[in-house]
This record gives sequence, structure tokens and C-alpha cells, in this order.
Amino acid sequence: MNKKDRPGVPLAVVSAAHTLNDLYSNFLPQLLPFLLVLMPGFTATQAAVLVAAFNISSSLFQPIFGFMVDAKGRSWLIYVGTLWMAIFLSLTGVVHSYVLMVLLAGIAGLGTAAFHPPASSLVHGLNARHKAVFQSIFVSAGNFGFALAPLLLVPLFQAWGLGASVFLLIPGLVTALLLYFSLPRLRANTGKSYQLGAVWKSIFGARRELGVILGVIALRSAAYTGLLALLPLYFHFKGLTKADTGWLMGLMLFTGALGGLLGGWLSDRWGRKLLISASLLLATPLFLGFLFASGAWSVVLLALAGAALLANFSVTIVAAQETIPDHKAMAAGLSLGFANGIGALAVIGIGGVGDRWGLLSAVVLLVSLPFLAGILAFFLRNHPSDRKGRENSSQGV
Repeated sequence: MNKKDRPGVPLAVVSAAHTLNDLYSNFLPQLLPFLLVLMPGFTATQAAVLVAAFNISSSLFQPIFGFMVDAKGRSWLIYVGTLWMAIFLSLTGVVHSYVLMVLLAGIAGLGTAAFHPPASSLVHGLNARHKAVFQSIFVSAGNFGFALAPLLLVPLFQAWGLGASVFLLIPGLVTALLLYFSLPRLRANTGKSYQLGAVWKSIFGARRELGVILGVIALRSAAYTGLLALLPLYFHFKGLTKADTGWLMGLMLFTGALGGLLGGWLSDRWGRKLLISASLLLATPLFLGFLFASGAWSVVLLALAGAALLANFSVTIVAAQETIPDHKAMAAGLSLGFANGIGALAVIGIGGVGDRWGLLSAVVLLVSLPFLAGILAFFLRNHPSDRKGRENSSQGV
């Protein structure tokens, strides 16, 4: 990859693309309050399946794309993936069949699966000294896109109906063209370390540490994906308007993006393990406080809970990449993809809990998962780069 002398330019471009990519990724949850009206009898399980269809395909295929990037470069996946997702998601609001919506959601997910490994690998290589900070900027840009989705899409659907989803094709096309003309290329590497057998050997050699990291991510992902799917339904049955629901979801995701930025910065000073454990352990009581408090306090607690839940997002990606450093895109595919896909699968079962025992029971179960992830994170090892980062921070570097 060239242009390393000006890393800010590709970082800005790919981070802006990540904002749009993740705005699209949070498109389907914004449909749910409208589907409750348009599709009588729409259940929590159906909501979970629709959201999970996108998340599973977008997640489980990422390791495959990650291997392609590590072995061959494949920078084109960044802009092709962006356009692919825009095309198929733009059709989701037009069809009037639930089955077709699930099918389109699953196909669209392949676009974000193609985008993330090469984009994350590109960012990882831009700055060797501040990997966590650069990765946190990239990841937080995506989280800001998530936060913008309810704030932009709910008013759009209220004004124009679900057919307005076709407008999503325009920014996707513009962004794909911008990426095509401005991003540096990822170098292909056909050395021994990028043969499939060597990749699996590397993963197997790091199986303990990588297994802990992926377990942490899967638990966090189940909580995060489940909240995206079920909180809008919970707010609806609590009597909140679509606008209030969109505002509250946007608040949680916006503070989550801020938490991700802060988490990347703090991890270079406190260490990956401490940051991951502390943020996840804190998220559960904050979410429970939100559920059982009232008035302004509940809003404040929701904002803090969102920040705590996602403060470790970019840090877990860097931790995975440091565990198998010769396969950065594969590590990104596993951490952003495979583990998140496992978490998304769990959400379908939790949707069934909501149908049987009530949405509050399902949401309480979801917000308990970060606490389990925080306990699991105690089994992570302290990486040498943590010590170097703390030494540099103490010296003012």
C-alpha cells in the first residue's frame, strides 16, 4: 500500500465510507415500528429473524473475504461491497413480502461482509504507532453512521413511506465512485504465510487467546444486535412514538460511537485487557438502571450504557489482529464477522423469549450478556503492545 506519508487522507475517505456503510447496516431496525403497523401479527421472532438475516450473512462471510484480502489484496472489495449493499437494501422497503425482505436482507449483508476486512486492514497499516487510535477512528465513524440511521431514516419513512428506501442507492453509488478513485491499493502477498494451510495453523496456534477474544465479541454482539432488534419494539409497546423511539436509539448509538473513540485512546494508556473488561462489566448495570429508572435519569443511563457497551469495539479488533499479526484482514473478518455472526444467531432465540415471556424479559437477558463478556475478558493475556503504549504515554509520546 502506498501513500503512507499522508495517512490522514485514506483514513478520512475510508472512515467516511464506513459511516455510510454502517448507516445502511442499521437500516432494517428502523423498519420494525412501521412493519408492526403494516403487517398485523408481526412478532418479536420475525423482527429478530429479519435483522439477523442481514447480520449473519454480513458476519459469517467476512473471514472468507479476509483471507482473500490477505492473500491477494482485493482493494476493490471496499467499493464493490458498498455499492452491492446499497442496491439490495434499497429494494427491501419496496417489496411487500416478509420472505422477500429476509432474502434481500441476507443478500445485502454480503456487501458489508466484503467491505470490512479490506477497509480494516487498510486502516491497520496506516500508522504503526497508533493502531488502536486509528482503528477507533475508523470504527467510531461506523458507529456514528449507526447512530444517524434512526435520526435520518425514521423521518424519511414517516414522510415518504417505506418506498423511500430506493433513495439509499444514490449515496451508495457516489461513495463507491469516491472510493474507487481515491483509495490506495492493498498489496497482494503470495508468500507461504498466506497459504490457507498456514493461515489455519496460525489460527490454531493462537486458539486460546483468539477463542477468548471471539467469545467476548460474540456475547457483546448478541447484546448489541438484540437491542437493535428488540428495543424499538419495547419502546413501541411502552407507548413511545416512532420519533421518540428513533431519538432514543440514535442517542444510544451516538454515545456508543463516542465511547468507541474514547476507548481506543484509553486502551493505549490502560491496556487492552483492562479497557475491555471494565467497559463491559459497567455496561450491564447501566442498562438495567435505564430499564427500571424513569424520566431524565433513564435517558442519561441509556446514553452511558451505549458508551460503555461500545467502548471496547475497536480495541477487540486490534486485539484479534495482534493475536494473528500476519493475517490482519482475516483477524478483522473473524472479529467483525464470525464472532458477530454467532452473536446474531443467538438473537433469534432471544426473540423467542420475548414472544413467550415478554419483551422486558428478553431485553433484561440481552443486557446481562455484556457482564458475562466482561468476566470472560479477564482470561485475556496482556499484550506486549499494551506495556509499550503505557510507557509511551507516561513519557508524553
